Amino acid sequence: MHFVNAKTILTPRSMNIYRGCTHGCIYCDSRSKCYQFTHDFEDIEVKQNAPELLEETLRKKRKRCMIGTGSMCDPYIPLEKDLGLMRRCLEIIERYNFGVTLQTKSDLVLRDMDLLEKINRKTKAVVQMTLTTADDNLCRLVEPAVCVTSKRFEALCECKKHGIPTVVWFSPLLPFINDTKENVEGIVDYCARAGVKAMLCFGIGLTLREGNREYFYDALDKIAKRNASFAGIKERYIKSFGYSYVCSSPHDAELMAHLSRLCKSNGIMLGTDSVFKWMEEFPEDNPLQPSLF
Repeated sequence: MHFVNAKTILTPRSMNIYRGCTHGCIYCDSRSKCYQFTHDFEDIEVKQNAPELLEETLRKKRKRCMIGTGSMCDPYIPLEKDLGLMRRCLEIIERYNFGVTLQTKSDLVLRDMDLLEKINRKTKAVVQMTLTTADDNLCRLVEPAVCVTSKRFEALCECKKHGIPTVVWFSPLLPFINDTKENVEGIVDYCARAGVKAMLCFGIGLTLREGNREYFYDALDKIAKRNASFAGIKERYIKSFGYSYVCSSPHDAELMAHLSRLCKSNGIMLGTDSVFKWMEEFPEDNPLQPSLF
């Protein structure tokens, strides 16, 4: 890791305390060359002055709002356990009576449950958790350095216990790997049991562009050497998608329809724009918003 002093932190309501990640997810779009990383992706850039910048910015804001995190890089990478920058930022958000909607794949978020409860009592706190596969063994292959899906499910259940609303990012779904009816059913079952408010799904597939495409293909090759079920998958991608940015599953329409039916029957909001709108609504903007629980 290396430390920097950032010039700004909110763009305009979202912040990334860290730049880079060590979760090792084989499909990570943040590795794409368009983001212009000037350092190795695993050499985490730590914005050491993030809490001070955040406090300065929130002190000047005339209108309170929801503050988002993790849109580019997870705020709960392992370094956070020792550095505690995200916790300090949550303390500032709570002190200035703003709301927060954070996105992560890590159960380390539970460390800050006390602050999330305080924020949620005064304004609104939302935990967004990414789930891609209901199979922990597959999860260990495609997301090798982060807690498995069952642990994230337990984190979602803890959020429910403490009254924190949750949203699940069901994305990406990897063609020929986890684009199955069983996986859709497994993830929705997790969401239903954890009382998840909403699911975000951008279609059954993933995006690949220069930088993350090469990393993804190399990872498929490495996995195939130790797991026979991955044999030939890289070649199927090349044949099916070439250099396409959007790589949709051949079962996209069928599985999206199945996902929609399951969410409706379990009372889970499914969408993109509608879910983002709900997350971005600050209580003052919608004083008649009913209680979620």
